[in-house]
Amino acid sequence: MIEENSNNQLIHPIEEIEENIPTNKIILIFFSIVILGIVTGFLVYAGKQLSAGKQKLFSTQQSTEEPQDSAGIQDKKTFKDKAEGTLREGGIEGEGQFHLERPGGESQNVYLTSTTVDLSQYLGKKVIVWGETFTAEKAGWLMDVGLVEVP
Repeated sequence: MIEENSNNQLIHPIEEIEENIPTNKIILIFFSIVILGIVTGFLVYAGKQLSAGKQKLFSTQQSTEEPQDSAGIQDKKTFKDKAEGTLREGGIEGEGQFHLERPGGESQNVYLTSTTVDLSQYLGKKVIVWGETFTAEKAGWLMDVGLVEVP
């Protein structure tokens, strides 16, 4: 028969090993993660703002190219409002960036803005514009131009 010695037992009690992670390390890791998240969010936001600023700057720069006879979206069914006159720079009290001078005086001006056409190429020219009329507080007629043609 096999004799069992007290030192050679087949079943041993499990010794619990306690490793305490210092609370300071947990707090430091937590705050590091939070700070990295904030910095990453800020950088992503700043990158998008910078990209949008470049696009806006690019779209508002005056072109040195010779203007075409027409520019914009060639869909007169979508742009039902039409006006004709000489294109001048300047809006009225913050409404519009350009305006059309038409016969009948200043009260007949059409104030213009455009998200699709660089109107600055047509300054001083007689043009026909198609677009969408918007309500305005100061301008008698405010239009977002989608298509411009030189007659």
